[in-house]
Amino acid sequence: MTRIARASLLSPSASPTAEPPWTQRSHGLILDLDGTLIRGHEVIPGAGELLTRWAGRYVIVSNNSTDTAAGLAPRLRALGLPVQADSLVLAGEQAVRHIARGHPRARLMLCGSETLRACAAGLDLALVTRDADIVLLARDRDFSYATLQALARELAAGALLMVSNGDLTHPGPQGSVVPETGALLRAVLACAPGIRPLILGKPAAMLFQEGLRRLGLPAGDVTVIGDNARTDALGAARLGMAYLLVGDAPHADAPDMARLLAAARPRRHALPEGIAADGDQ
Repeated sequence: MTRIARASLLSPSASPTAEPPWTQRSHGLILDLDGTLIRGHEVIPGAGELLTRWAGRYVIVSNNSTDTAAGLAPRLRALGLPVQADSLVLAGEQAVRHIARGHPRARLMLCGSETLRACAAGLDLALVTRDADIVLLARDRDFSYATLQALARELAAGALLMVSNGDLTHPGPQGSVVPETGALLRAVLACAPGIRPLILGKPAAMLFQEGLRRLGLPAGDVTVIGDNARTDALGAARLGMAYLLVGDAPHADAPDMARLLAAARPRRHALPEGIAADGDQ
């Protein structure tokens, strides 16, 4: 038999160099939340089944910068998703904890939800309205012209700008668009030229590393599943994790979790075209 004839008997799935389906190769999962498991108060098809099948072997790593894990977990359970607080790694809460660990005596101006402000106060951070050492920008639904003016003043005076996440929007129910922290950041940077913010959320490493720590697994054994190539896929690739994408984007592996669970797809390692591993956040 010729080499070509032998090769023709091997389908891509039977190739000795092909990776097995993602469900066989994954020892643990890092899951996105908005657009992957839920859209607002809507549960995406297959999300509950996935969490049940992978109970004890997943962590949800989200750029959510409004809630804390203790407050969000019961709301997710009320939607039918079996999520405990220790399975949630949220950008806003983790940003506050990062500041409390690294800058415990800093004067902090926090633009964000009352939930995050209570979290910061509970960690003994000094919350101020002026003369700040650090400004933390999160998803602030009460953001106003006065807020923007105050932030520009503090940054001009030398305050360090930290940002919970750089997302411009996240998916809402029935295809709606929910403005995110990154949209507010653009307004701030327009008024503070030359400022270089420290963005702590995905695709930066901090949240993913916390997810790996909680799973207790090496990066190569974990699969990231999300809906955003520029946060979920990029962050995974930077740390050597494989990934899969759901949603309606052209590079998605399945429309939703239900169909991803039924798909015998290999994990992905290469980034989609146009997204570089060292690209901008």
